[in-house]
Amino acid sequence: MKKTQILAALLTATVTLNATPLYNACSGCHGVKGEKKAMGRSKVINKMGKQDIVTALQGYKTGIYGGAMKAVMKGQSMRLSETDIQTLAEHISKLK
Repeated sequence: MKKTQILAALLTATVTLNATPLYNACSGCHGVKGEKKAMGRSKVINKMGKQDIVTALQGYKTGIYGGAMKAVMKGQSMRLSETDIQTLAEHISKLK
């Protein structure tokens, strides 16, 4: 039981450490805690669930998702791997 708790804590710490540099690129527009509407137009991302964030980022990357900020977000999302998207979604869904 204790080994499982330690492993879970290490995995959580790893995701947080990996997410921070990824999220730094987002925080300029979305806020440090994801609390802002980017450029006054986007959803407040810290109110989105993990799966909604994954869907949005994958959609921006493929060009099938988005409104007014679609072109900006396509450029941002193109640099993300699937692992990056999952890591960011997990991180953002825990911001408050």
